Amino acid sequence: MQQLISKVMNKTELKGNWNEQKGKLKKKFAYLTENDLMFAEGKEEEMYGKLQIKLGKTKEEFQKIINGL
Repeated sequence: MQQLISKVMNKTELKGNWNEQKGKLKKKFAYLTENDLMFAEGKEEEMYGKLQIKLGKTKEEFQKIINGL
């Protein structure tokens, strides 16, 4: 999962753009909750893993979603 994060964006970009990305994910997947999208420093992999499972997507599918935001 770390490779996914580094491919998508570095941690500084993730933290800085997370509110924007979170809004886009909520718009695309209305059933995601604020708790699903809670950003915690050092827990990015866990958050992405939970989102991947909740959305029922493979790593590759989830990466395409994130890259498409």
